[in-house]
Amino acid sequence: MHMTPFFRLAASAAVLSLVAGCATQHHRAPVEDRGRSSSSAGGTSAPTPKPPPGAENAGKPGYYTVVKGDTLIRIALDAGQNHKDIAAWNNIENPNLIEVGQVLRVIPPAADASAVLPAAKPISVPKVEARGLDNKSSAASAASGAAKAGAASAAASAAGGGPASAAAAATAASSASTAAAEPSRDAGSADEPAWIWPANGPVIGAFEEGKRKGVAIGGKEGDPVVAAGDGRVVYAGSGLRGYGNLVIIKHSGDYLTAYAHNKTLLVKEDQVVRKGQKIAEMGSTDADKVQLHFEIRKQGKPIDPAKQLPGR
Repeated sequence: MHMTPFFRLAASAAVLSLVAGCATQHHRAPVEDRGRSSSSAGGTSAPTPKPPPGAENAGKPGYYTVVKGDTLIRIALDAGQNHKDIAAWNNIENPNLIEVGQVLRVIPPAADASAVLPAAKPISVPKVEARGLDNKSSAASAASGAAKAGAASAAASAAGGGPASAAAAATAASSASTAAAEPSRDAGSADEPAWIWPANGPVIGAFEEGKRKGVAIGGKEGDPVVAAGDGRVVYAGSGLRGYGNLVIIKHSGDYLTAYAHNKTLLVKEDQVVRKGQKIAEMGSTDADKVQLHFEIRKQGKPIDPAKQLPGR
C-alpha cells in the first residue's frame, strides 16, 4: 500500500516512541534490582553476626582465643592439658572443628583461674646443717645429741649438780630434739618427676628460648625412644604440624613431655606408661634427618630439658 509522507512520518514517530519506551524499561529494571537491599525491602536491618562460641570469656584467665592455624592439640600442649579434656570442657564434639575467635576454657571447670599461673613452691623450714654429713646422718646426729643431752640432764640431777646444770641440759636436749624434728630442705616438690634420658644419642640441638622448645637428640632410624618418666599418654599421632609422629605424655603435677619425629609409635592415647618403657622408634617424620625432638613442659611452658635430665 502506498503511504503518504504524512502517514510515513507518523508511523515512524510511533515506532521510535515504542522502542524508546522499551529501552527505558529494560535499562531501569536491573538498576532497581541491584540497588534493593534486604533491609530496604522489608524495612528491617541486616541480622547481627553471631559471636564465636565463648566470646563472653575473651581475655579472662584460664581461657584462650583461637587464632588462625591453631589446632586443639597445639592449644592443649601449650596449656599443659589433654586435648580430650579441653574438648569436653568446651562441649566440642569434633576436635577438628574449631573456629578463629572461638574462646576455649583451658583449665578444669572446677579449678581456680590462678591455676594458669606458676604454682608457688612450698616453703621449707631450714634444718640445722652439719658439715660433711648428708641429711640422714645429720638427723641421726641430732637425735643422738638429744639422747646425750637427756642423759646429761639425768646425770646432773642425780649428782646434785643443781638447777643450773639441769636447766642447761634440758635446753640442749630441747634444741637437739627440735632440730631432729624439722623437715629437711628438699631439692624440689614431691610431684616433680625424676627424669631419665628418652634416647641414648648425643644432643645435636640445644634448647633455645623462643626458637627450639626442646632438645634434639641424634641417633639412627629405629633406635628406641623411652618414656622419660611415669605418666599417661594424652596424644599419639601426626596431627601437629612440624612434629611428625608425636607422643605426648602427661606426668604428675603440671608436667608434659613430648617426643617428636618418630618413625613408629608403640603406644596409644590413654595408655599408662612407666619410666624407661619403649614408646616409639626414632625417625625423621617432618624433619630433615633422623632425630628425637624432646620437650619438657611445665604448665604448658617449655623448659630446658638439659637442666632437668641427669648428667651423662
